[in-house]
Amino acid sequence: QVQLVESGGGLVQPGGSLRLSCAASGFTFSSYSMYWVRQAPGKGLELVSKIDSDGPYTYYADSVKGRFTISRDNAKNTLYLEMNSLKSEDTAVYYCARDGGFRGQGTQVTVSS
Repeated sequence: QVQLVESGGGLVQPGGSLRLSCAASGFTFSSYSMYWVRQAPGKGLELVSKIDSDGPYTYYADSVKGRFTISRDNAKNTLYLEMNSLKSEDTAVYYCARDGGFRGQGTQVTVSS
């Protein structure tokens, strides 16, 4: 079955950096576009970034453009999100997701001094 397992979240000060990872299994990872979405406290899900199956096409929400970088390693079945210049408003649970409604359990990112 499809499994998506996120890691790399934590507590970081404003201006800091984190790198999230998502280990995928149970499907042909290289055949699917992948997404990072987030849910801040009391808010709905927000699409943060998308990368197509081969990697050249990416999308970023305006709120993270220029600060976050999505990438993938199809040989390792792993999706990444490099997050720099973090702000308090980036505090959320971050999920990796795949078409078909599949989503991992999430990893908490808290940006606070």
